[in-house]
Amino acid sequence: MNLHQRNDTLSECDREAIHHIAAVQNFGGLIAADPHGRMVQASANIADLLGLADRPAPGTTLAAIIAPDALATLDQAFAGLTGVDTLERRFGLDLTGKGQQFDCAVHVSGSLRVIEFEHHARNDFADHVSMIVPVIAQLEQAATVAALCDTAARLVRQMTGYDRVMIYRFHPDESGEVIAEDRDEALEPFKGLRYPAADIPQQARELFRRNRFRIIADMDSEPVPILPAMGPDDIPLDLSMSMLRSHSKMHLAYMRNMGVGASLAIAIVRHDRLWGMISCHHREARLPPYSLRTVAELLSQTFSLMLDRILVAQAEALRERARQLNDRLLLRLAGGVTLADSLPMIKELLRGTIQHDGISLFADGEYRASGEAPSEAEFRAIAPLLASTLGGATHSSTRLADQIPEAAGFAHRAAGALVLPLSRGTRDSLVLWRRPLDRVVTWAGDPTKAAATPGALLQPRSSFAAWAETVRGHSADWSADECEIAARLRRTLIEVILRMSEDLTRERARAAEQQDLLIAELNHRVRNILGLIRALVAQSQAEALSVPGFAAIIGGRIAALAAAHDNITAKNWGPASLMRLIEAELAPYCGADRARFGVVGDDVLVAPEAYTILALVVHELATNSAKYGSLSARAGSVEVTLARTAFGDLLLRWREAGGPPVTAPTRSGFGSTIINRSVPHDLGGEADVRYKLAGVEADFLVPARYLAAPDGAARTLPSRSPEPQRSPASPSAASQPGRVLVVEDSIIIALDTEENLKRLGVGDVQLESSVTGALAAIADSPPDFAIIDFNLGGESSEPIADALRAAGVRFVLATGYAEGAGSFERLGAAAVLRKPYGMTEIERLLADA
Repeated sequence: MNLHQRNDTLSECDREAIHHIAAVQNFGGLIAADPHGRMVQASANIADLLGLADRPAPGTTLAAIIAPDALATLDQAFAGLTGVDTLERRFGLDLTGKGQQFDCAVHVSGSLRVIEFEHHARNDFADHVSMIVPVIAQLEQAATVAALCDTAARLVRQMTGYDRVMIYRFHPDESGEVIAEDRDEALEPFKGLRYPAADIPQQARELFRRNRFRIIADMDSEPVPILPAMGPDDIPLDLSMSMLRSHSKMHLAYMRNMGVGASLAIAIVRHDRLWGMISCHHREARLPPYSLRTVAELLSQTFSLMLDRILVAQAEALRERARQLNDRLLLRLAGGVTLADSLPMIKELLRGTIQHDGISLFADGEYRASGEAPSEAEFRAIAPLLASTLGGATHSSTRLADQIPEAAGFAHRAAGALVLPLSRGTRDSLVLWRRPLDRVVTWAGDPTKAAATPGALLQPRSSFAAWAETVRGHSADWSADECEIAARLRRTLIEVILRMSEDLTRERARAAEQQDLLIAELNHRVRNILGLIRALVAQSQAEALSVPGFAAIIGGRIAALAAAHDNITAKNWGPASLMRLIEAELAPYCGADRARFGVVGDDVLVAPEAYTILALVVHELATNSAKYGSLSARAGSVEVTLARTAFGDLLLRWREAGGPPVTAPTRSGFGSTIINRSVPHDLGGEADVRYKLAGVEADFLVPARYLAAPDGAARTLPSRSPEPQRSPASPSAASQPGRVLVVEDSIIIALDTEENLKRLGVGDVQLESSVTGALAAIADSPPDFAIIDFNLGGESSEPIADALRAAGVRFVLATGYAEGAGSFERLGAAAVLRKPYGMTEIERLLADA
């Protein structure tokens, strides 16, 4: 088969409608009903699964099949769906009232409501729930992408019992590579193997982006048809969000060729794009219980968040390296050396930063070169083509002759090029060169070989033995980090060419100073982000009665933080649009009917430290409204008003109407605490929530200092480590201080610290978030012990330390900064409580007291 024929066949494979397969796997059943509760389609096995005498005919009401209590629970689950690509889970439902329990998942497919069910693992359910916090705790300890992937592979295999678990990462060309693996020792290793892009067709990738979980319990089992095969308007049932969906025969053959009897795959999505996969293989049939699969899915969501945290930190470190390189270059060029004569200096500065074998500099008609580089005549032949062919931005290539054929004459000594154009419309440029080398790429089988007869469909590869492909005439790849440093270097050189004015030089110095401060603050906040996640996990446990409930609560709160994180990082960690945040939180609950909510007033840019707080508050308001308020009814609506007071503060008004009658909650949960206390505690603002019969009303006042200009300083969210178990040797409650003062500007971390202290036997814990509040508390009644956050949202806690020292109160300083222990001791602190911290660290401090 030639390449053209193969691509045509692969295109046909890409067009396969795998979401319209009209069959499910045999370990569960499916029922699709219309909005009136009448069955339209069902899998052929529902009578056997549910113990019915006969398979119900289309048109049968759900009430005739499902017991009233179970049907009411499923109706509530459907009401909780927040969008097209969402599902709700319910565990341990007695669907028929005969004592047989099932795990259920519901979603909407077009106009139909789809119910899927399988047998409930009653004996193991509690064990699955208890895995959640320890699993997340182990993931949070990883500091690198490699460590995170190795940990995830090991944890998933321990949880699920598959023979092999792989972390599979996609490359820019959409091929994939196994970068981590945990396997049975009897199996050959797959780590390091590459898989061609065609192994995962485009429609399968899109399906994974929408529905991130897929299981095949038995590669050899017969699929169960959905009857009738065609639904309303002769359209097959869309199974995109199905957990039971059967699979393409080609995919099943592909997996059997690998010796796989069962599989489980979880997509890793970053910034709404497929980053990779968690792929599990078993040699025999295997079906982990649905509750255990749900825990694995929650692990993958936490993995994605931890991955983003690590990659953001790496990007910041790269920017710092590039800034130092640029500053050193500017300093040396300030002495008046021409750019053409600066090549030795540029080469020296690049040593150890971007590996290269040669360098060329063409500026003001002069050519300079060093190492493995084209001669002046050879370079002048390609110089006019660099900008016109490659464009005006930094460009990397492992074989420049593929884009500029004239470069083939010297490709035997300088094949790869990293091109930095230095001006528009001229030939000026800096080019880093790399020698050609023979590279060996190890594929899982020959990526170009497919067993097919003429005129037949493409057959999956039958061999996955390591297949080495030798690539000649190309240099080593230029990494994304190297290209980023090169782009920054280019900007610096362009500034030199333009002969920066003295004012611009001073401006760069000020910008560098601001960036130094920003990086220091960013390092502090990145150290703390895990603490916030851990605190959310710990505080949310009390609200959840089941795995799906816990997953929904914590998933929603983490998603709110992630959305806020995306908005402020999109603005280079600067102020972000509050209106965009509100619309993003409300839109999933209103679907296509955007008239159900409105945002009145002018948009406001909110500084990052306040933006993440407001993200949690708006998320909790929207979630409560969708569960109990106006958004739970079709006629309900929400109006949000943004207005500025005479003092420049922001007044955010939340008004609900058209929903069911409202009554005040009888208890205050963690979500209510976020709504009522976050803005006053973290931001020093005001919050007033009123539960009126016609609908919830809430007013929030955000101080003007958080309504930053576009160039305002930015900080990240605090973070801490997972909560360890309390030591068996804990001091007795009688030996603990009677009253502890906690000064912390994050309400979530403060609440978590308060809870840990009370668990350790402290009777009275007072929370304060500002210097003023803490000093007033000390003056009113000095505590027995104090834990003070060193950095209180821009305020120093030194006055608090002075007051405690004068009152003879022992205290510790909590901080995320790695340096400065000496200065903390100067303030009189008994110890430094290094963030992230939890119960064990607090317990140790109290024991030392």
